Amino acid sequence: MKMKNFGRAAAILSVSSLALVACGESNTPAAEGNADGGDSASSEVAGTLVGGGASSQEAAMTAWTDGFTSVAPDAQVNYASVGSGGGRDGFLGGEYDFAGSDAAMSDDEWESSKEICGTEGAFHVPSYISPVAVAFNVEGIDETLNLDADTIASIFAGEITSWDDEAIAEHNEDMELPSTPISVVHRADDSGTTENFVDYLATASDVWDYEVSGEWPGEIAAESAQQTSGVVGLTSETDGAITYADASQIGDLNTVAVQVGEEYVEYSPEAASQAVASSSAVEGQASNNMAFELDRRTEESGAYPIVLVSYHIFCNEYPEQETADLAVAFGEYVLSEDGQATAEAAAGNAPISDELRDGAMESLSAITVAE
Repeated sequence: MKMKNFGRAAAILSVSSLALVACGESNTPAAEGNADGGDSASSEVAGTLVGGGASSQEAAMTAWTDGFTSVAPDAQVNYASVGSGGGRDGFLGGEYDFAGSDAAMSDDEWESSKEICGTEGAFHVPSYISPVAVAFNVEGIDETLNLDADTIASIFAGEITSWDDEAIAEHNEDMELPSTPISVVHRADDSGTTENFVDYLATASDVWDYEVSGEWPGEIAAESAQQTSGVVGLTSETDGAITYADASQIGDLNTVAVQVGEEYVEYSPEAASQAVASSSAVEGQASNNMAFELDRRTEESGAYPIVLVSYHIFCNEYPEQETADLAVAFGEYVLSEDGQATAEAAAGNAPISDELRDGAMESLSAITVAE
């Protein structure tokens, strides 16, 4: 089954339309699922919506929940940062009303979602676009490193073990590299950031032979920590450490510029959006699904291929009207210009385009209540 009404992903995510209208009129969502997010008040909804999932969404989620309460004072959103995998598991197990995930549900997960979400199952709407930074802490290297996919993969696979290795030096000819041992730090929990990063390693390099999964390959000996804050904290404390994390949360760590074609591209919201623009839509799940197959091998100038689209996963059918109304209202607030600007200010994410917003609003309007 193909996605309906959303057109080609490249058109939807045209980089030229990614900018928000500064100081524009706030787009307050409607509880009834008004696709324009017009003036009918989210303040009419009441109750508590419970979600869980990606820790990379934590900064944005705090901003969204605070912002949503300001327009819907009788509503509350509780969100547990348990990782993308934990969020999807909790959602499918009935613990959460929605999930935040940096990776799309598998076909098997979508089939399972029909048990709680009706015959159309669950669906994804994009909440923001974010680059995944390859971040490091090495005394003696105080600037951006240039690396290609094969070298990054070899480092994280444990095949390159010293910062002055010839493979690293080849891409950084004018830099004096220390002989510090490399310490790889990865997520210990089931993580959408891990899945996106490993997908890049497996797709863009010729040396990564491990399964693409939200769990780090157990065959690789490395340091680990829970959640985004954990890997960033451990890397910041360890000389020679390297990790991967949502770029909005890496703090003062230095980062890698990734080779794309003949150039090295540093992460930025705009460069991440450029990569997503060349991606295609996932097929075969709900008719209003808005998940993407990301193009990791893009050679488009200025594109940063280690990118994630962070999703909110909702049911197409909820058992109660209150939950359905809350899901629509909160989803519309997140997608609104105000919600996107709030997240951008709090977490540095790339806002979604107007075209993508329109399609996502239409997806949310399909939410119904079980009879």
